[in-house]
Amino acid sequence: MSFDEEMREALQTFIIESLELLQDMEECLLSLEDGDDPTERVNAIFRAAHTIKGSSGLFGLDHIVSFTHVVESVLDALRDGKLGISPELVAALLPCCDHIALLIRNVVDGQLDADPAISAAGRELIDELQQFLQPGSVAEKAVTVSEKQDILEASGGGTMDSGNWHLSLRFGPDSLRDGMDPLSFIRYLSTLGSIAQLTTIAENMPIADQMDPETCYLGFEINFKSGAGKEEIEGVFEFVRETSTIRILPMDSEIDEFISLIKELPEDESFLGQLLVKSGALTKRELEDALNLQGEGDTEDGGQAAKSKQPIGEILVEQQVVQQPIVSAALDKQKQIKDNKARENQSIRVDAERLDILIDLIGELVISSAGVNLRALETRETGLLETTGEMMRLVEEVRDSALQLRMVPIGTTFSRFQRVVRDVSKELGKDIELIISGGDTEVDKSVVEKIGDPLMHLVRNSMDHGIETADLRRQRSKPARGSLRLNAYHASGSIVIEVSDDGGGLNRDRILEKAVERGLVQHNAVMSDQDVYALIFEPGFSTAQQVSNLSGRGVGMDVVKRNVTALRGRIEVESQIGMGTTMRIHLPLTLAIIDGFMVGVGKSTFVIPLDQILECVALPEDTGDREYVDLRGEVLPLIRLRPLFEIDCEPPRRENIVVVEYAGNKAGFIVDQLLGEFQTVIKPLSKLFAHIKGVAGSTILGSGKVALILDVPSLLEYVGSKNALVPPSLSQHSAQ
Repeated sequence: MSFDEEMREALQTFIIESLELLQDMEECLLSLEDGDDPTERVNAIFRAAHTIKGSSGLFGLDHIVSFTHVVESVLDALRDGKLGISPELVAALLPCCDHIALLIRNVVDGQLDADPAISAAGRELIDELQQFLQPGSVAEKAVTVSEKQDILEASGGGTMDSGNWHLSLRFGPDSLRDGMDPLSFIRYLSTLGSIAQLTTIAENMPIADQMDPETCYLGFEINFKSGAGKEEIEGVFEFVRETSTIRILPMDSEIDEFISLIKELPEDESFLGQLLVKSGALTKRELEDALNLQGEGDTEDGGQAAKSKQPIGEILVEQQVVQQPIVSAALDKQKQIKDNKARENQSIRVDAERLDILIDLIGELVISSAGVNLRALETRETGLLETTGEMMRLVEEVRDSALQLRMVPIGTTFSRFQRVVRDVSKELGKDIELIISGGDTEVDKSVVEKIGDPLMHLVRNSMDHGIETADLRRQRSKPARGSLRLNAYHASGSIVIEVSDDGGGLNRDRILEKAVERGLVQHNAVMSDQDVYALIFEPGFSTAQQVSNLSGRGVGMDVVKRNVTALRGRIEVESQIGMGTTMRIHLPLTLAIIDGFMVGVGKSTFVIPLDQILECVALPEDTGDREYVDLRGEVLPLIRLRPLFEIDCEPPRRENIVVVEYAGNKAGFIVDQLLGEFQTVIKPLSKLFAHIKGVAGSTILGSGKVALILDVPSLLEYVGSKNALVPPSLSQHSAQ
């Protein structure tokens, strides 16, 4: 199967949109059992499956079409009320979403035809779905709405099928003279279906002595039951269409079906008449007649045609070719299409790789502009300084705008855990509810991509070890249903992600006991709760009494910390026995460019993230060798960068303190010089220097000199661990 370049682009668009639709399907399926009215979500799921099936057919992907068709049939039964929403149905449909996604991803790899192994797995899923399509397999409605309306009590007793079309026929007076017998048309109509009821209209019949035997005076009102469309029924009366009045309307009981069809139409046509034609409620001829009437009205109104043109919907209702509710549904659909197209016109898909290249170029632009600004400062020429100042301002705006392009809401990542929580809770035999908040909090796309795995570890660990079984929760006077919360918010120039549960909490004594057994701490060590809880992130550390399929071997939590640290973040733990645990991850908003503050220590230059700096003050002369200072009545720990990074030079007569804060902890960096703000392009350290602590990366100054970016969280952690038995030594991992 070969595709030219244009078709390949169309196929790529199909793949992207289909995967997005499948994600929406999964989210809607997971929310079907929340107790709210599911009608709109069921319709959305059906539309997604229908769109994927139709698009697959355009590209000849018959194996996707055939599988999706069965899924669509089940969803259609669900939408019509023939199937009830149940955990079993949702559990059967969710793997189908995964299977369709697998088929589509295989298309990405060039697999355009069915794979036998994958097809076998698909047949197993279809067999499960077929159980829901068999009569009596699920709680079905005894009689659907349309079936109730299809049964009428006749005046003479018994029942009579009312049909699904109503035909109002008024044959022209000259029909007989033209050789057109009305009864012949009615007989021919019977070949398309069955006439449920026929009423002869003889109101125009004159008295006997005034009758003309060649004139047709009769009309007919017919209830007709047929699977034929309106246009096919209209074709029966093709030869008398011009001289007769032929109106074909859906029965009142069928109006809802037409409205549903209109709502499900693809958004490729925004004209009202075309929407009605596509739904089958209007024929092309009826539309042309209405447009001609509209045109005649324009001619009569002269130059004010644009202002006085009668809406086509009003004309169609006046001519009695379609009912008002159907026109109203089409108008709503038209508005929806226009709104969606307006939104589409406001956005454009950009390849992530191109965006990364743009960010890199802007980073180099920031470095170059810093160099230009430095040369301007050296010349001290007023005009040049003003020009470079304006250039720096514009570069900063371009930088902020470019970084904003990479910001995405973290809610997309959170929503993926709906499925995880559902599946894992069933596997564990626990009833767990996932509560998501702060989903609209935005973060750099690169951060979102790398935080998924750590969050997965934390969520599964909370479900396995944190939240108790329903019986144990009842014994502890807790609701049988456990709660797992995912929350995100911005704080101090970073994003904070919380994973909280209302389970049993961490057992501090048990953790400390295990740490002593493993030789991580001494028996008589005095440690804060935070330090004790931090031990769970040690490699291989676990307090689990038994190993499960999910956790218990001590593998995973150390990976969480390593991944978070690689993102220049930190993780802290809060827990209360019997009440639950909160894992709080602090991450930078972006990994590319930050606002920094330059400081000098000897001949070395360092950059501190500006959003973590509170203030700068002079170091009191009487400080001496003390490791703290009194800052307006507050004890402020000090970090001396000179010995920390083994910078061999004499300190100046006057030193400064840069007061920093991160996650509620404060410290003061003692530096020689305050060099001012600086737009910092972060260059990550190579793997050779990955072991160095206290350094988040490097940057290139305008002079071409390399400056190290200080890792404030790890330095504050160093301050907090000074009182521990074996404080971490940063000096052995120094950087010049």
